[in-house]
Amino acid sequence: MDSTQHLVHGAGLGLRRPFLSQLVETPPNDVDFYEVAPENWITIGGKFGKQFRAMTERFDFVCHGLSLSIGSTDPLDEKFVRDVKQFMAEHQMKFYSEHLSYCSKEGHLYDLMPIPFTSEAVSHVATRIKRVQDILEQKIAIENVSYYAAPGQEMAEIEFFNAVVEEADCDVLIDINNIYVNSVNHNYDAEAFLRAMPAHRIAYAHIAGHYVEAEDFLVDTHGAEIIDPVWKLLGKAYELYGVFPTLLERDFNIPAIPELLKEVNTIRTMQNAWGTQHEKRYA
Repeated sequence: MDSTQHLVHGAGLGLRRPFLSQLVETPPNDVDFYEVAPENWITIGGKFGKQFRAMTERFDFVCHGLSLSIGSTDPLDEKFVRDVKQFMAEHQMKFYSEHLSYCSKEGHLYDLMPIPFTSEAVSHVATRIKRVQDILEQKIAIENVSYYAAPGQEMAEIEFFNAVVEEADCDVLIDINNIYVNSVNHNYDAEAFLRAMPAHRIAYAHIAGHYVEAEDFLVDTHGAEIIDPVWKLLGKAYELYGVFPTLLERDFNIPAIPELLKEVNTIRTMQNAWGTQHEKRYA
């Protein structure tokens, strides 16, 4: 089974339909790859379908799923996985990622719920990930998620995450903002969590903004500008592991493209700086 690592590069942006026409006409030079939720694009047709095809023919794309519900006890939706496989083949997309969570229980819950951090859950989720990888015939990347409660916790979040990706033999989508949000909400050291990540499995990263509900309670909204501590944590990740592809997520309160590109350019500037430092260090 092929690894999906290092098939995209640079700084990326999540593609939203309101921007599709503008991006087709004047694609920004500073975006190296785009990410889409396959659920929102598989059935697209007509004018938008043609515009989407025009984008996927010119740029690297990755799929980031929202509804696979990899931690659910419901039967795995293998038809959906096969639809994703066909969608990726049609548009020559590089790979597929999903959240280490679940969003269904005899019907969709419309939210990403935390999986209990237990050894039983490790085996359950890893088995489902391996099945998805068998169908897709490639590894997928699993994202560390934000969560606000930890029911039935038998192990630490990082122990659970690492056990799942090791048993499933999958790649990692490292979400920098989720590490920071969870470190505040659950009172752990963000850098220590980062250092414990399986670096050799990192395929790419997400970075985003969040909402401050209280000094000790942050909400992962993807609806605000990225704050300085999250940028610093991304810099620490580059320092530790070298530069990896990094995508800006913005799902709510979405500004105009020029405003989004300012943060994309910040990613690129950091990548260039840390890439140069690594070249000097290992020359």
